[in-house]
Amino acid sequence: MRTDSAGLQVLSPEECMALLASARIGRIVYTDRALPAVQPVDFHLDGERIVILTSSGSKLAVAAANAVVAFETDEYEVETRTGWSVTAVGRSRTVDEPEEAAALARLPLRSWAPGRDHYIVVDLQQLSGRRIRR
Repeated sequence: MRTDSAGLQVLSPEECMALLASARIGRIVYTDRALPAVQPVDFHLDGERIVILTSSGSKLAVAAANAVVAFETDEYEVETRTGWSVTAVGRSRTVDEPEEAAALARLPLRSWAPGRDHYIVVDLQQLSGRRIRR
């Protein structure tokens, strides 16, 4: 087990992928009019890519077309002061091909918000994670 300078356990890439696969809500960080923007999203880890369902005309759909984005998800327990966080960076793209959209529609990804009909895929390029245990 490796720890960082703050005493947090550094997670292996395999641990990061397992934690990503276990989560359903995350936050995507993208650029909106030259400023950073963060949005909570439903997602599904499909191999080494994150799949997000959004609205076709949303700011996120427009901003994520062929852009570098960050993605973060975490879990924490307030009572025990324990938890983990995983951050990924990668190139995102909107899915325009009907065949690919149909394949993604078969994934177990369901949006909490109505009117979601457009997929964004983030191909993972960097992955890091930390865990805190008391």
